[in-house]
Amino acid sequence: MAGSPLLDDLRAALGTAAVLTDPDLLAGYRHDEADLCASGLPAVVVRPTGTADVAAAVRVAAAHGVPVIPQGARTGLAGGANAIDGAVVLSTTAMDRILEIDPVNRIAVLQPGVVNAALAGEVAKYGLRYPPDPGSWESSTIGGNVATNAGGMCCVKYGVTTEYVLGLEVVLASGEVLRTGRRTAKGVAGYDLTRLFVGSEGTLGVITEITVSLRPAPEESLTLVAVFGSIAEAGAAVAEISAQGLSPSLLELLDQTHLRAIEAYRPMGLRTDARALLLAAVDTGTRAPADLDRLAEVCTAAGADEVFAASDAVEAAALLQARRLAHPAMERYAAQAFPGGNGGLFLDDVAVPRTALAALLDGVERIAAEQDVLIGVVGHAGDGNMHPLIVVDRANPDSVARSQRAFDAIMELALSLGGTCTGEHGVGLLKRDWLAREIGPVGIQVHHAIKNALDPTGLFNPGKVI
Repeated sequence: MAGSPLLDDLRAALGTAAVLTDPDLLAGYRHDEADLCASGLPAVVVRPTGTADVAAAVRVAAAHGVPVIPQGARTGLAGGANAIDGAVVLSTTAMDRILEIDPVNRIAVLQPGVVNAALAGEVAKYGLRYPPDPGSWESSTIGGNVATNAGGMCCVKYGVTTEYVLGLEVVLASGEVLRTGRRTAKGVAGYDLTRLFVGSEGTLGVITEITVSLRPAPEESLTLVAVFGSIAEAGAAVAEISAQGLSPSLLELLDQTHLRAIEAYRPMGLRTDARALLLAAVDTGTRAPADLDRLAEVCTAAGADEVFAASDAVEAAALLQARRLAHPAMERYAAQAFPGGNGGLFLDDVAVPRTALAALLDGVERIAAEQDVLIGVVGHAGDGNMHPLIVVDRANPDSVARSQRAFDAIMELALSLGGTCTGEHGVGLLKRDWLAREIGPVGIQVHHAIKNALDPTGLFNPGKVI
């Protein structure tokens, strides 16, 4: 395909350096980090540096009838960025400039390829903070976070990405550039097109610029760890924390499988004999010690075997880092669990009302026993968003089948408890059928109507979400 009309036109529009065709490079853009999701080999990867390049690439692809797969850092966990054979992958990672930081109006304007941690570091210089912090914050991009409406560990108090996106610049399937939203703190003029694109997973347009709101940096936080003899007791503690009106800035749960995987991956003295661990933090300044004491009282009353506070900021940071290592630690654990490194992870991402968290956790244990699979559970307990990770032997069809049944059973359980099939990772390829179950036929019709209005030829990310 070296001299194909598509490639010739892309090179003419973007320049040769921005158009990648080396087979080894193309293979690296096949998929995100979701396991067991189909992917294909793209015909070409383009790496634009600005909106005009994106619009040009979209127009060329549309003229040749070739699908466009927008990609960020490919840290997603639902197959939403997976390529299909012969597609144009449009990677936004070279669009990595912070265009403006306005400390008075507390906003930042940036390109989609800016890494979450890089934005956090820059705004911190002004005494500000961008709160959404997914576990992959050191590598995931803000564009990808917006496309999936990413969450993170501080959502329990500060909310998810959509609550911080004020405006967007988006290239549509026609190649036209749409600007949505505004820079003001308030504004209700017209339909909320910004929120339409947040969480759309690259199916409606390519995001090329993002305006986000910022918050004042929090005061120094205090961190607590509660160790439980059962995962259900930990779930009950979470429900009681909410019932008492407490507002931790972080409330995370790790089960014994994760504790052992993390300790094997990076030893740090975790209690691997515990069935569950709750990690909590408060950032309420002078009230923090009293708030932490109240959290400790609730955990003790719920049955915690041990409750202790981090002795200093260094120990608190180490505990937070342990939580961030959960996914890579489990990937290594799974790879080593079966011969030939064939172990993989089927990753669920369900959210339920806080009052249903204990029932969800009990149900996951029951499903693991029924299907004879190992399931580790980790997640944002404070907002009911849990990630059951099913360990699977990719080379064993029976193991794959049992894992799929466990995955589906967890999805069904979450919906029956009044929950959702995805709390923060998105639908992608992994959960299309479950989205249909969740929102019903009328909801699917509305989704199709929106897709057809903005992308009538199905140019963007075909096969994803709906």
